[in-house]
Order: sequence, then C-alpha cells, then structure tokens
Amino acid sequence: MSATPAEQLGALAARVAKDGLSTARRDEVAGRVLDLLGICLAALSERPAEVVAATVGEWGGHPVATAIGSATRLPAPSAALVNGTLGHSLDFDDTHLPSVLHPSAAVVPAALAVAEQDDVSGPAFLDAVAVGVEVTCRLGMAAYDREHANSIFFDRGQHATAICGTVGAAVAAGMLAGLTADQLTSAIGIASSMGSGVIEANRTGGTVKRVHCGWAAHAGVVAATLARHGLTGPPTVLEGRFGLLRAFCGDRFDIGAVTGGLGERWESDRLFVKPYPCNHFTHAGVDAALRLRGAGLDPATITGITLGVPEPVLRTIAEPLADKRRPLSGYHGAFSGPYTVAAALLGRGGGLGLSHEDFTDAAVADPARLALAALVTPEADAECTRIFPHQFPAVLTVRLSGGEVLRERVSHNRGGPENPLSAHELTTKFRMNAARAVDDATATALAGLVLRLSSDSRPAAITDLVRARA
Repeated sequence: MSATPAEQLGALAARVAKDGLSTARRDEVAGRVLDLLGICLAALSERPAEVVAATVGEWGGHPVATAIGSATRLPAPSAALVNGTLGHSLDFDDTHLPSVLHPSAAVVPAALAVAEQDDVSGPAFLDAVAVGVEVTCRLGMAAYDREHANSIFFDRGQHATAICGTVGAAVAAGMLAGLTADQLTSAIGIASSMGSGVIEANRTGGTVKRVHCGWAAHAGVVAATLARHGLTGPPTVLEGRFGLLRAFCGDRFDIGAVTGGLGERWESDRLFVKPYPCNHFTHAGVDAALRLRGAGLDPATITGITLGVPEPVLRTIAEPLADKRRPLSGYHGAFSGPYTVAAALLGRGGGLGLSHEDFTDAAVADPARLALAALVTPEADAECTRIFPHQFPAVLTVRLSGGEVLRERVSHNRGGPENPLSAHELTTKFRMNAARAVDDATATALAGLVLRLSSDSRPAAITDLVRARA
C-alpha cells in the first residue's frame, strides 16, 4: 500500500531531522527567522499581544520558554501563542504566493518555543522551520484555485494561514521533539483537528485575526506533544472523505500539490519578505514611486497620478476612494494605495524607503501627503491582473506640470524571489523593527546570533538575550 500524503510529509520531516539540510538553505531560513524576530520586537506595544500575554499569564504552568519582550518564562505552547501573535500583529511578516499564506509567523514561534525548552542546536532548529514552512505552503497550494486565481480557503471566509500553519507548526515542533515518522504523521493528523480561523474581521473590524498565527503556533506545539505521548491521528487526514482539505474546500483541492516533487522542489522558495510596513498589495506602487523619486522626480511638479493594479486588489487599497485618499488613521493608511504612493514620494526615507513612522496618525494627517494622495487615481491594469496573484504588481503613471508623462511598471515585487532583499537589506529591516524595543547593541547581538544559527549559535541564546533585556 502506498504512503498517504500525511505519511509522506511525516517521512520527509523525519528524514530531514536525521540527515539535515544544506548550509545554504539553513542560512536562507535564518534570514526568515531574523525578519520575524524583528517584527515581534516591533509589535510589543500592540494591544492584541498584550491581551494574549495577560491571558497566558493567568494559565500558569511550567516555565520553559520565553515570550519575547517579557522577563517571565512560560510553558512552550503559551510562549508560542504570544510570539505568534506578535509575529502577525503588524501584518509585516512574510507571504507565500500565490497561496497568500504567512507561514513563518505560525511555524517559527512554535519551533522557537520547543527549541528553547529542549535546548536544541541551531541547525536542527533551522531544519525544523524549513520543513514546517514547506508543509504550510504545500497545504496552501493544495487549496489554490488556478482557474480563478484565488485561495479556496479565503473564498470560503477561512484564514489559510491559521489552518495550514497549525499543521506546519506541529511538524516543526515534532521534529525538534524527536518524533518518529509515524509520530509526525500523527502530529499532522492531530493538528488538522485544531487549525481554524475566519476572516470576517478583515471586512468589519476586530483584532482577532492578529492572534491567528499565535493560535496556530500554540496548537502545533500541543499537537506534537500529544503525538509524543501516544495520541494518534488518521493517516488519511489530508485527502480523506472527512479529511482537512475536503472539509474546508469541498472537492476543490489538488492533493498533488502536497506531494509533487516533495523533498526535491521547495514550494517555500516562493516566499516574499515585506520591505514596507503596509499592506502587501500596496508594495509595487511604493516600489514604483521610490524608483521615480530616486531618478529625481520633484513631487511639486506632479499634476496627476494613475496607480494601475490588479483588479482584485482595488477593493482593499482603493475603495472607498475618498477614505483611501484621506486615511482615518495610521493603520488605515497602511491599506491605502493613494496614501502609500504619496508617502513614498514625500517620506522620510527611513528603513527601506518607508518605515513605521510613515504610518502614525500624525503622518497620515500631513497636509502635503494628503494633497499628493488626492492626485492619485487607482485603476485596474490588464497586465497587472494577468500576473496576479503570483506577484502583486503595479504601474505608476505620473503627469507633470510641463506636460511630460512618466511611467514606471513593477512586475516583480521587491522582497520576492525574482527581486530579493539583500542580506544588508534584511538586516536593515530587522534593525528598523528592533529599534522600537531594544538598543542598538542588543539589536546587533541578536542579529549576529540569528545569522550564526547554522554554525555556532543556539536558539536558547537568542531568547536569553531578549528576555534579559526585557
């Protein structure tokens, strides 16, 4: 009898835990860990994380793992819940396309909690993160509708990261806990009963979505622990009649996306790191504006701007247009095509072109930015729509007072595999985020520890440093 998809994933995880991955892949994963750690530090003052920290503080339990920014250690599942919430609170975490998943914010906190609890090596930690993220991405792709270029999870109002990330987190945690291939298969089966998350908050408000990655990380650690103690899960949990994919997606899933080229082709190579602290749909417009600004464009000469984007993103970054041109708050400005273009053309240039300071309530009320944003008209662009959602492209057309017309098209997002951030840029983003919570010396030490995980650094040293400076 051939192995089921869950059994194939369990076998891959067990094999990687035993044999390890290449140094090059480990170093790549270390960059993702650095990115998420900086985001967690930047989010320490966000209310959802404070709520979660207060909640798990009431739970109590054996203190074995660090909640970033706290001097108090927690049980591993609780630490994973806090850190996963921090990782997704700013919507600044990495994205897999075209599934539109945010895998690292679910997988890294789960792996970090278990790695600290058991004091595992840096390479083992990176291997577990790599496989956990890969499992998450493959499950997301199984529910990607190629005909309609859309996630079936999202189409049904479900947060794909919260569901798929729970399984990926369980695999990563299970690898670090030393589970066998059979136990890892059970961890997948158990986690498939735990993942959930609806995205109604995207439409009508509420902060619960920011906890989704934390809950996925928490559930992943719990699932792996239950499997270690002997609880079992169904081997057909992914594709079965009452399995995860059929339960969430009906008949609209592709199980081949889970197993095709497994261990040879890495779906997680399609991860995009966000360079700017705003909605990902706005990024190519920002890229284009920064290019024009770098070429010497004087904003004072602009008489009109057309922002061409994929048709499906208009409802997120362009509607209602009056509100998008005059954001109601700094957070609202992060979801505005007109405002982000104006900010890129007029901004302070911090971070990698835009920084957190560009999305304060004061910044979005700046008269000069509002005047320029009022000149921005978003519209659907056919070429951008064709490329979407494999990229989130844009074309910026700028009309000047002298009659000239400038056009800048961005087909490959900055931070994606075709246009990746350099090691220096990744460190710059980390420092921008970390500066909101720690001093420069601590940020330098943390970056050094993370980037040496594939050689002589251990995850516990990272959490010790964060905890000591809390």
